[in-house]
Amino acid sequence: MSEVRSTKPWLRQVHLIGLPTDSHSSFLRGAAAAPAAIRAALASAHSNASAELGGEFGTDIGVHDWGDLPLVEAVDSDDAQIDAAIGAALAAGGVPISLGGDHSVTFPIVRRIAQAIGPVNILHIDAHHDLYDDFEGDPRSHASPFARIMEGGFAHGLVQVGIRTLNRHGREQADRFGVRIVPMLGYHIDAVPVLEGPLYISLDMDGFDPAVAPGVSHIEPGGLTVREVLALLDRQAAPIVGADVVELNPSRDVNGMTAILAAKMVKELAALAMRNGFAFRS
Repeated sequence: MSEVRSTKPWLRQVHLIGLPTDSHSSFLRGAAAAPAAIRAALASAHSNASAELGGEFGTDIGVHDWGDLPLVEAVDSDDAQIDAAIGAALAAGGVPISLGGDHSVTFPIVRRIAQAIGPVNILHIDAHHDLYDDFEGDPRSHASPFARIMEGGFAHGLVQVGIRTLNRHGREQADRFGVRIVPMLGYHIDAVPVLEGPLYISLDMDGFDPAVAPGVSHIEPGGLTVREVLALLDRQAAPIVGADVVELNPSRDVNGMTAILAAKMVKELAALAMRNGFAFRS
């Protein structure tokens, strides 16, 4: 693996933005507590700051932490706060890495990025397609963010990896939006395309097999291993414009292992952004 291509620390930064909300969760609440759990794992002495994709978090990889936004479970207010924080991170020349929260937050994030630089390509890692047109009467459900993104024209393309719950509606929606799905059945890394930039990466923690990530609301057996996810990230070479790590539910976790994995993925996504270069300049 290549080392981080950076010049001086802090001139290029990732910006951590906590989004403590789970108001659009469809089964269990608890993901609002995830940003605090991820930060605690990042700060824990159980490990160190190194990232396998290169460099050290906080030194070679510059980090600015905005803390948690004071979200209030009102769509207009929360969207406005997310919009402002993502816009500020981009204006500073940084890459926003958002700590969810449920997956509904991905829509306002990507919308703001697309408004700043134009449509992006998205790599989405998940057990679920999250393409529902209107899940249980909530068009902003955590099961619907990619339908809102695609119908709004905020993405050139969407590649979904790890899917293992593809139902009839999901297939119809994927056909409608031209989504490329790499399912778990018969999974091989060669099926994952190398995407062009600007690239946004959305990582739902239930994309991992629950044997390594039990702390999620929607446990779906048969998922990706940590090695498989690291390999598919390392495969990407395009400039990164943003990322999110979502759907950790600390109340369901075992010995903090899912929070620790989420923190590792934050470091790896930050290292990938530094290695590949940023897709936005102020």
